[in-house]
Amino acid sequence: MTMTATERGWTKDAIAELFDLPFLDLVARAHDVHVRHHPENQVQLSTLLSIKTGGCAEDCGYCSQSAHHETGLKASKMMEADAVLAAAREAKAAGSGRFCMGAAWRSPKERDMPALLDMVSKVKALGLETCMTLGMLETDQAERLAAAGLDYYNHNIDTSPEKYGEIITTRSFQDRLDTLDRVRAAGINVCCGGILGMGESRADRVSFLHALATMPTPPESVPLNALVPIAGTVLGDLLKDVPSARIDDIEFVRTVAVARITMPDSIVRLSAGRESMGEATQALCFMAGANSIFTGDRLLTTGNAGGGADAALFAKLGLAPMAAPAAALAAE
Repeated sequence: MTMTATERGWTKDAIAELFDLPFLDLVARAHDVHVRHHPENQVQLSTLLSIKTGGCAEDCGYCSQSAHHETGLKASKMMEADAVLAAAREAKAAGSGRFCMGAAWRSPKERDMPALLDMVSKVKALGLETCMTLGMLETDQAERLAAAGLDYYNHNIDTSPEKYGEIITTRSFQDRLDTLDRVRAAGINVCCGGILGMGESRADRVSFLHALATMPTPPESVPLNALVPIAGTVLGDLLKDVPSARIDDIEFVRTVAVARITMPDSIVRLSAGRESMGEATQALCFMAGANSIFTGDRLLTTGNAGGGADAALFAKLGLAPMAAPAAALAAE
C-alpha cells in the first residue's frame, strides 16, 4: 500500500536534521538505505538526446535553449524519427538501458504529436526504457504518450518553491506540479528533480527535497544536476564571478544522501555537471545512493564525461551497469 506524505514523516525540520548530520554519518546512513532498496554496485546507464534544440519560449535563467538569452545557440527543427532511432540503437549498443528524448518547448504542439508517438513506440520496440521531456502536457497528450509506450516523463521542479520565482517567470511552480499530476494519472512514471548551485541556500535544498519526497507518490527517478554556468544566460552571467554561489562537492554529496534517505525507492541520477566532478566526488555520490548516470559525450547542450571515462571509473570502483528491466528484455 502506498504511504501518504504524512505517513512517510518527512517534514522540513526532519530533512534539515539530516543535512546537519556529520558528513560520514549521513553518507553511511544513506548507503544503508540504498543497499536495502537497490542492487549493490549497479548503476543505471541512460542516454539523453536533444530531438529539438533551442528557441524555447520559457525564460529559465540557467538554460542556453531559451529564446530570451543570447547564447549563440541556434534553434533547430525536430529530428526525424529514423535519426532518433539510429541514436537509440547506438545508445543500447553502448550499454544504456533508458533512452531519453528532450525537446526545447513550452509544450508540444498537436502537429508534433504523431512524430513523438512514433519515436516512443519505435524506441520502445528496441527493448529500451523510454523517457521524454517536452515541457508542459495536457491530459490527452499524456494519455497518448502512455498509450504509445512511454515509460517515464521528465519534468523537473528545478528548485524550491520559495526560490522558483527567481529562476523562472514564464510558468509557475504549480504549472509544473499540474503536468506531473497529468503524467501520473496517465500511468507514466515520473522523472523529476532539479538543479543545485543556482545561488540557493541550504534551506532551499531542504524545501526542494521536501517538495519531491512528499508528493503523493515520490518520483520514480530523481535527476540531480549541478549548474553548468553558460555565458549569455541570466545565471551563467550572474554566477561566473561568484564561485561561492555554486554548490561545493561535499554539499552536493550531502544532497544526494538526503535524497536517497527521503526517497528510498527512487532512482537517483547524477545528471548535468558531472563532467566537472572528480572521480572521488562521483564515488562519494555512488556511496551516498546515486545509482544512475547519463552516459555519452553530450547531454542536451552541455558536455558530459563520456563512455570511456565512465567505463574506467566503473572499473576502479567495481561498479557495473544496472541490468535491463524485465519489461525491456521482453520487448527485444
